[in-house]
Amino acid sequence: MQYDCLIIDDEKALADNTCEYFNMFDVKTKAVYSKKEAEEFLSTDSASLILLDINLSDGSGFELCKKVRESLNIPILFISARNTDDDKIIALNIGGDDYIEKPYSLGVLLAKVRVVLKRFGSSGDATNTSTASGAGDTSKDYDDGNLKLDSLNKVVTANGKTAKLTSIEFKLLKYLTDNHDRLVTKAELFDNVWNDKFTTDGTLNVHIRKIREEIEKDPQNPKYIVTVWKEGYKFVSL
Repeated sequence: MQYDCLIIDDEKALADNTCEYFNMFDVKTKAVYSKKEAEEFLSTDSASLILLDINLSDGSGFELCKKVRESLNIPILFISARNTDDDKIIALNIGGDDYIEKPYSLGVLLAKVRVVLKRFGSSGDATNTSTASGAGDTSKDYDDGNLKLDSLNKVVTANGKTAKLTSIEFKLLKYLTDNHDRLVTKAELFDNVWNDKFTTDGTLNVHIRKIREEIEKDPQNPKYIVTVWKEGYKFVSL
């Protein structure tokens, strides 16, 4: 069976309340409470989006995320009471698309889930990466001889190797290169890359850091993606 959202959280009461609330507003949702139940669900059913807790009774949400990413490209939003930067960095680096701290507002969470479902396509087709990546006209792809974007194949090469980027990171880099040599504000990135206003600065910063690690020769002293303090970022064409 196809669902819009799968909630994986061992806080049963919270998971059930969130599930009931989503279903009231026509977001077809299923809740499971352990890593084992999630794996059993995904072996027979499917979902267009996953809300995943880090601490599960029988394992780690981080490990489950990595396993899901081996076969599925659907959005994974971490939901957790853990609020350290390290947890957020790990979550986004292993394939998470966002990190939402508990306690959360059901209304705000529902709005975010709806936006993400719309961005990735309501059909829930996990193979539809062209929609997820948001790649534009391939004739405009950036290529300076060292850094090259290939929107047709969703591939980035830098410093003689293939960069390992998620769909949202490819879309983010593509937007920056398409708007090179000018300030791109954080608000502009939220509107045009994530298509929502619920994404946090922390999520954006982690994705920028990951892109820098993949394309910059010295990520600590970036030449391509330059931070404009308190404003946003500028992609400098070389």
